[in-house]
Amino acid sequence: MNWLSPRASNFVLADESCQHAAGLAPKNVSLLVLLGQQYHWLRQPDHARACFEQAVAAAPTSIHAQLSLADWYERERRLDDALQCVDACLARDPLNAQVLCVKAMLLHRQGHNSAAETLLRDLINRGSHDANVNYSSRHQFATVLDALGQYPEALRWLNEAKALLRKTANIGKMEQDYDRAVRHRRELLAKMTPETIQRWRQEETAAASPHRLAFLGGHPRTGTTLLEQILGAHPGIAAFDEPMAFPDEVAEKLAPMNATAALTVNTLNALTAAQRRHFQQRYFKSLLRQRPDDQKQELLLDKNPSPTAWLHLWLRLFPALKVIIALRDPRDVIISCYFQNLRLNPINANFLSLERTARHYADLMDVWLRMRELGGFDWIESRYEDMVASVESEGRRVTEFLGLSWYPQQAAFHETNRKKFVFSPTYSDATRPVYQRAVGRWKNYAEALAPVQERLAPYCRTFNYA
Repeated sequence: MNWLSPRASNFVLADESCQHAAGLAPKNVSLLVLLGQQYHWLRQPDHARACFEQAVAAAPTSIHAQLSLADWYERERRLDDALQCVDACLARDPLNAQVLCVKAMLLHRQGHNSAAETLLRDLINRGSHDANVNYSSRHQFATVLDALGQYPEALRWLNEAKALLRKTANIGKMEQDYDRAVRHRRELLAKMTPETIQRWRQEETAAASPHRLAFLGGHPRTGTTLLEQILGAHPGIAAFDEPMAFPDEVAEKLAPMNATAALTVNTLNALTAAQRRHFQQRYFKSLLRQRPDDQKQELLLDKNPSPTAWLHLWLRLFPALKVIIALRDPRDVIISCYFQNLRLNPINANFLSLERTARHYADLMDVWLRMRELGGFDWIESRYEDMVASVESEGRRVTEFLGLSWYPQQAAFHETNRKKFVFSPTYSDATRPVYQRAVGRWKNYAEALAPVQERLAPYCRTFNYA
């Protein structure tokens, strides 16, 4: 295996290519929207917005352009601007199902759930030939009904939406790839010993990381975004919101999801200092492209729940890594994940059923429990329930674990975040003060959770959730 492949992530070249393409076809709506999506991937929100706005300027009557811009404005929390794009479409095509579905989402985001309910009931009753509209309208309807406290009906529509989504892709193949990767990972972790971690730490001086680094993980929907926003409000911390640096530059090179052969402890032990430096350099190059050159914070914080599955790889390359694991009542986690509307991939395909969602929770948290058992690195757990009960108390505890003093502005993180673009799927919560209504949410769906309670029970006991 060639660890030192000459191919590297050239983000400058990618940016130049996007600019060149836009210059060649300044009125090509499809191309401009595609370039906006690429800039989103490159984590350049200003350029992305400019492409979507240019697409609308080039073709104001294009529903594709208007909805792309509306989607972007919604992510920037510019809901009135997003509604203007939607209304411009409805003025020409008042029964367009795709546009009405987006309008319902915006009404929900504004808190107008009764109006969204009326719109979605009518839309679903009329039906659509568009498979995406049929799925999206039902998923959005479930979200609106949940907000209105109509829990049994919300779950019924959510289950129907999931059933429709299963028909749009080869879910069986995705589940097979995921299950094989989990099996390989469990085999590797079972063969690791405390001495393995100690050896890696002793080798650190030969390939020391050039930056102080912390990883914030846990299962999705455990409050990682909330904790990242609180820590990121500290002037000494550069917090990165679900970057793809580690998955793209490390995990997919060492342990790709579709690998037929398992990565072994011996292979990780055999990584030379030069090879470890190579991966470190690729990782930091990808990560730091998001940070202005004039910012030199004391510590880098990489928040991304799913890469918790590769914690052993993190510690192989960064043995001095500070690890923060967010915890939350597993039953609340399952319900919250099941309500997510995420792009399908082998990981997210698990969230199409409560049984697979619970299985995914067990798979990911077993990685953490095994690594915690092995020890030999610096870690802390932070409970979502403790954070929402007292931001300062729990935030101070985690901040001090990172070797920094509590900064008073961290408690007002939501004010700072109004100026930031948030990439996490939970971006809509980033500018809100801490709230407790999500604690114990699972009780609204206790009957549906009954079949997976036995699987979740050991984790409830281990993490002290009665």
